[in-house]
Order: sequence, then C-alpha cells, then structure tokens
Amino acid sequence: MSKQYIFYKTDFGDEVLKVILLVIPLVSVVFAVVNGRMSELSTAILGKTSDAVELVISLCGVMCFWCGLMKVAERAGLTEKLAKLLSPAVNFLFKGLKRGGKAAGLIAMNISANILGLGNASTPLGISAMKAIAEEENIPDGGEASDNMVTLAVLNTASLQILPATAAALRSANGSAKPLDILPCVWIVSAYSLAAAIISSKVFSGIGKNNTRNRG
Repeated sequence: MSKQYIFYKTDFGDEVLKVILLVIPLVSVVFAVVNGRMSELSTAILGKTSDAVELVISLCGVMCFWCGLMKVAERAGLTEKLAKLLSPAVNFLFKGLKRGGKAAGLIAMNISANILGLGNASTPLGISAMKAIAEEENIPDGGEASDNMVTLAVLNTASLQILPATAAALRSANGSAKPLDILPCVWIVSAYSLAAAIISSKVFSGIGKNNTRNRG
C-alpha cells in the first residue's frame, strides 16, 4: 500500500491572507501619519487605482484574443490529441492507475489544458481527475491524499505552458513591442520548476514509504 498524506480541510490560508490584506494598508496609513505624508498617500491611492482600472481594461482585449484562440484550438481537437501524446508520460508518473482508464484520461486532459494555457478548462478537469483517482484508489471523501493525488497537485502548481498568455498580455499592456520574446526563457524556467517539483514529490514519497517500513 502506498504512503499517503493527510489532507487537512482548513481555512487557515484564507485567514492569513485576510490579515495580510488588512495589515498592509493600515501600516501604510500609520507611516504616512507619522511622517506627515498623508497628502502623498492620498495622491498615490487615487492615481494608482485609476492606473489599475486602465490596466484591467487594456488587458481585457488581449486576454480575450488569446483565450479565444486557445478555445478554437480546444474545439479543433488539439487538447485531445495532446492528451494522447501525453499518455505514456501519465502512465509513467502515476503508478498504479489503470492504463487508459478514466483517471489517466482526465489527468492527460488536465495537463494538456495547462500546457495550452486553458486555465478555465484545466481547473474543472483537475477536480474531476482528483475525484477519479480517489474512486480508483478507493479513497473516501475527506480521507488522505495518495501519492498520485499529490503528484497531480504538483503538476497543476508547476505546470508547463507553451504560451504564457497572461504574462504576454501584461507586457503588451505596459507597452512592450515584443511581448512574446520571453517565450524561450519561460519554457526553460518552467521546465526546470516542473522537473524539480516532480522529483521532490517522488523523493519525499520514497522517504515516506521507507519510514513506514522501518516503523513496521
């Protein structure tokens, strides 16, 4: 039986984020009052909020274009074809899952959607893949995450993208003449991060299994 990791249901992360978002503006106001720079703070707030709105509006057009382009690729069957190409890698990384089964197929589709930058499609596919893994490995709701579930979470966190649409859109909105000239660097860095994430997942999984055997 593979080593499993307890998956805690907690709102701790949300609470920490709320505290951070509350503390940052309060600290800014306190330092502005202490240093007598309230007028500068007010000017910065008004100026930057309008800049944020302008940036969001300028991003909408670029993001709609790339999302539309990726949606065309998805409907043309590119996602399914890429999923078939990724099947051997999925079988290698996710040990114990049925070859060509529901879970393996959903994992391949999820990875394909991430690679193509289809965030709206990859999220529900990832959730469905998690449920399919739990069903295939007989893991109850609220139980423990298996090695395969941890690996899938890692792949979603450090996914490899052919086209980083969001980064390109931000660069374009800020006046970059060549918003996609970062592609080679993005591919190299994301490949390294993905490799490091997968290796770490497998190494710690092996350590966990050894510790379990030693205690047994």
